[in-house]
Amino acid sequence: MGRTIPLEEEEKEEVEGTAAAADADRDELTMMMRDFLAATGGCAVVDGGLATELEAHGADLNDPLWSAKCLLTSPHLIRQVHLDYLHSGANIILTASYQATIQGFLSKGFSPHESENLLRKSVLIALEARDLFHQKHHPHHHPVFVAASIGSYGAYLADGSEYSGDYGQSVTLDTLKDFHRRRVQVLAQAGPDILAFETTPNKLEAQAYAEILEEGDVKIPAWFSFNSKDGVNVVSGDSLLDCAAIADACSKVVAVGINCTPPRFIHGLILSLKKVTKKPILIYPNSGERYDPDKKEWVASTGVTDDDFVSYVTVWRQAGAALIGGCCRTTPNTIRAITRSLNKQSFVLICREYHQLSSENK
Repeated sequence: MGRTIPLEEEEKEEVEGTAAAADADRDELTMMMRDFLAATGGCAVVDGGLATELEAHGADLNDPLWSAKCLLTSPHLIRQVHLDYLHSGANIILTASYQATIQGFLSKGFSPHESENLLRKSVLIALEARDLFHQKHHPHHHPVFVAASIGSYGAYLADGSEYSGDYGQSVTLDTLKDFHRRRVQVLAQAGPDILAFETTPNKLEAQAYAEILEEGDVKIPAWFSFNSKDGVNVVSGDSLLDCAAIADACSKVVAVGINCTPPRFIHGLILSLKKVTKKPILIYPNSGERYDPDKKEWVASTGVTDDDFVSYVTVWRQAGAALIGGCCRTTPNTIRAITRSLNKQSFVLICREYHQLSSENK
């Protein structure tokens, strides 16, 4: 006669089984990022600004959809910019979905089905660019991740609030979860390697992202990156440490970092992040130029040159950054210079290790 297991014991075993499965999923996602970074030599290069390059190729982005407008009008330009960055040394290309939302497409007259297909299209274009690149460059020698870009609620509003994090009293945690949930599901299922939650301006939205990932059936890893305008807090004034702690606690998040922030703040922000997370740190600053949300344009002559930008790379790498790239107003030239700088650092380290081993063997 079989043993009857008390209900409490059954529930305990179920909880323990669920926890064990969650731990296994977390370990698998962590290992995926670890293996990728090892394949890139220890530091992966993230691509640069998308909109800047699309405009350089002739695209008109004067639209609330911003770079996502090209999903409708000129997908071939998006593919070309992805390829430009890959040929400049990027290991990670971000999809043209930062400002692509189901709600935004619906406001343009598209159906829900058409809106979701446009999100999928952003991933497919990046996957096609990677396939084209790998026809001439073996994946073993130049590994590439496709990151599905997810911009903030403020990016959808297109009112500059992505640079302030001020959504007003009416926007709650549930508001943000309802806004992002289906978009995250669609992008995750379209085939990217990782989800990139970018330019996160406040703690509330970070919490919304974390809960969507933990509650949903998301099978791929994610990164959270925040933006800062004072080098201490995120742009809303919320503590960067509090925001990063949310990312660190989320089992699906495999990297935490900073983007769309002036280069001069990055070193201090890396040191701050290291206080609350052991996960890989990613940084992809903007050019240092200031964005005017009222005029919806970047203020000229407020940034740094590519040479000045790249002069920071050694410091960022030594401080602990494991993924380095550029954001708004950076170009393939910026990414090419970052790649060269990182390759030079790797060569110097190899030489040092060789000389050290030689000395020990004498």
